[in-house]
Amino acid sequence: MNIIDSLKWRYATKKFDNTKTLPQEKIDILVESFNLTATSYGLQPLKLLVINNKELQEELKQHSWNQSQVSDASPLFVICIETNIGEQYINKYFDTVKNIRNTPDEILDPFKNQLITSFGEKSEEDIITWASKQAYIALGNLLNVCALEKIDSCPMEGFIPAKYDEVLKLKERGLRSVLALPVGYRADDDMFSDMKKVRKPLDEIVINL
Repeated sequence: MNIIDSLKWRYATKKFDNTKTLPQEKIDILVESFNLTATSYGLQPLKLLVINNKELQEELKQHSWNQSQVSDASPLFVICIETNIGEQYINKYFDTVKNIRNTPDEILDPFKNQLITSFGEKSEEDIITWASKQAYIALGNLLNVCALEKIDSCPMEGFIPAKYDEVLKLKERGLRSVLALPVGYRADDDMFSDMKKVRKPLDEIVINL
């Protein structure tokens, strides 16, 4: 399948086959893809929770408007953002850049100091909004990789983040949940899997200048 065929094949899976398990090598591909996602400034203010625990998934389902995808997925991904993004976080990032690329401080410091000043002037709400936008970039990347790997998925905002944070003890980790992505294999009786994809004609959505 080429990428367009793969994207046409993809849909927001409404019912997963809970008897099928996603192989670890497929999970590894998705995890690595998440890590390779482009993020603003390269700061990666994200964490990916990989939940392969049916008891925990059932508990989270209660805080997801009882959507069966959460409990039937294999596994359930939860995309989270870091809540403490400041000077210490930025310094750690640039230490990593220095270690990997062996870039001297005199080259890194101007940009590093610029970021420290910029983030120091932002409100907590502004930083949360910025980080959340990075989570959506990661989600889009995962959806594309799922399509290419013939992995079914269902992007979800339909859950109560505060409850997820509580159940998963995210506050203690300095994290906040933003998005959920159940992945696995579609059920044979998912009536939506064979429906035609509904999209606007290209001439209504693309403007060529």
